[in-house]
Amino acid sequence: MRSPQVAWISAGDPPDSFPDIERAFSVPDGLLAAGGDLSEQRLVYAYRHGIFPWFSDGQPILWWSPDPRCVIFPERLYVSRRLRRSLRGSNYEIRFNTAFDEVIEACACDRPGQDGTWITSEMSVAYRRMHAGGWAHSIETWRQGKLVGGMYGLAIGKVFFGESMFSAETNASKASMQALCTLLIEHDFRLLDCQVESPHLISLGAELVPRRRFAAILDDACKPPERFSGWPDSPLNVRRLLA
Repeated sequence: MRSPQVAWISAGDPPDSFPDIERAFSVPDGLLAAGGDLSEQRLVYAYRHGIFPWFSDGQPILWWSPDPRCVIFPERLYVSRRLRRSLRGSNYEIRFNTAFDEVIEACACDRPGQDGTWITSEMSVAYRRMHAGGWAHSIETWRQGKLVGGMYGLAIGKVFFGESMFSAETNASKASMQALCTLLIEHDFRLLDCQVESPHLISLGAELVPRRRFAAILDDACKPPERFSGWPDSPLNVRRLLA
């Protein structure tokens, strides 16, 4: 019995050259295709159809669409009493899109218990380009003028596709998550995509939804595939977000 072959995309193929997401492998979960490039057009098409790149140095670009999908519905973000007390006493300040390069660099750093990083130099360049093009954004936690946590991702239509987060101080990344979800609710976003589940995300109220349902939400919420420009210009104190 022959093993199934992963679909190969050439860099010159059109942005929509992906197989149907229902053809993704179950082992490894969600592997859909390999190859292509990280152009703006291909990335926008991929994300709005439930596909994202994830690969390590030395590998071709690998494209994934796992089933189920880990998401947070912004209005269901869980902030425990203990976390709420911690954030109120933190004096954290939230800024948006003021230090995108620093956030992606911090997210790319090796972490305890992690064998390398999937944010390769190729990925870093691509998402900086997406930031310059108005698609990718950073949510940053600052304290006393120092960046201590944050996250970045893409906003397409009414969906935010989270990519990675980091925390140099206790709960700093959770402060960014709280700020992001508050903003998403204010602007009627449907969901925050978290891609793959983790205990950290589940503790914040993340849910697993079937891939078909996730794709149906994207089909509605990402039309038209518009950029989001409603980011606050001024810093926000995290205490205000918890009020």
